[in-house]
Amino acid sequence: MTSYSIRFINDKIKEKYESLENSNEKELKKFIKRAVEDLKENPQCGIKVSKKLIPEEYSKIPIDNLWKYNLPGAWRMLYTITGDKVKIVTIILDWMNHKNYERKLKY
Repeated sequence: MTSYSIRFINDKIKEKYESLENSNEKELKKFIKRAVEDLKENPQCGIKVSKKLIPEEYSKIPIDNLWKYNLPGAWRMLYTITGDKVKIVTIILDWMNHKNYERKLKY
């Protein structure tokens, strides 16, 4: 049986998520929380991004796959999947509005 877990890429992103509770973006935190629950059930429920569109900043991590999860309100969450047949880890990289998403992936 395969186990699934969700993590943030670093403490900065985790703190960014936690700080949503104390901002005017509580609704966004709720959307991300729902996305996390979906990813626990099926890490591939998002849309796979073409390798040629993976931003260079993520090559430092390094990652070999990038997925996007469409959040309500035209927000996008980016994540990667790693692991093996026994344990799959979904790593949340960031989230952004659609305009910034298009800029980041150079659409």
